[in-house]
Amino acid sequence: MSNNALVFIEQRNGKILPASFQLLSLAGRLAQQTGGRTEAVVVGHNVGGLVKDAAAYGAKKVYTVDDAELAIYRALPYAAAVCSAIDAAQPKIVLVTTTFMGRDLASRVAARKRAALAIDCTEVALEGGDLIATKPIYAGKFSAKFRLSADRLQVATVRTNAYAANEPQSGASAETQVVSLTLRDADKRAKIKEIASTSSGVKDVTEADVVVSGGRSLKSADNFKIIFELAEALDGAVGASRAACDAGYQPHTRQVGLTGKVVTPRLYIACGIDGAIQHLAGMRGSKVIVAINTKKDAPIFKVATYGCVVDLFSLVPLLTKEVARLKG
Repeated sequence: MSNNALVFIEQRNGKILPASFQLLSLAGRLAQQTGGRTEAVVVGHNVGGLVKDAAAYGAKKVYTVDDAELAIYRALPYAAAVCSAIDAAQPKIVLVTTTFMGRDLASRVAARKRAALAIDCTEVALEGGDLIATKPIYAGKFSAKFRLSADRLQVATVRTNAYAANEPQSGASAETQVVSLTLRDADKRAKIKEIASTSSGVKDVTEADVVVSGGRSLKSADNFKIIFELAEALDGAVGASRAACDAGYQPHTRQVGLTGKVVTPRLYIACGIDGAIQHLAGMRGSKVIVAINTKKDAPIFKVATYGCVVDLFSLVPLLTKEVARLKG
């Protein structure tokens, strides 16, 4: 086993998720402590062009597993591909993004490699060779630290925006190694028969740096138009509380909360959301929280960085107008 840190580069349709660049920054810090280097693995079909992007953000060596079987994510072939890259790289640490794909993949890889695993970490550090993983528990009320032993491979998934990405270095290059894909019969059992896209063209809340969410106070799906306009002006995603989703104002795919999606954007704007404990658990990890609510005693204000006791229908359009003005 080497002292290197290996990052799984999550890509979709040939585009790398920004969270993977953030992990390269973290991998660099860990590799400095272990005396190793930052490495990456890119899995997919026709993904050779992504090597230069990984190199620009700090990868010193990139392993590519390129095969037609990997054109679309399937858990078993992807797990086999990443395990093959691990066999080639022999890293000490493997870092994966905490996305739906990352959670699914990391657990399977850790099981195959008999590795120590921590999921949904907000902080990762080294202590005496062991990996110390910090993650929220009890709906975000507490943080727990887990020690992953140095006597085996250490795998951790890390939340988006837990670490900042390095500035890309123009002209940076990385050593490359092609890893062949070997699938067991069991890895080939699941086949994709049809893909039906449900995307509306709006960013997913789990992947956006800015999330603007609306609550039941919006009163209708039509009134969510002002939320969409502000989100678009900020190049962000639209979220909603469970009450708003249950009322049919927005689909549950946009629900933020313990029973929906957990988000950690740099900026979270809660419009007309009182702040039930389930909702707070899904967004309290945001870097900056702005709460807009007419109820000055609403629980959302206890976690807000900035609180605005005002009617959202008055303030949100003004914010949208001001953002547009500042952006020219």
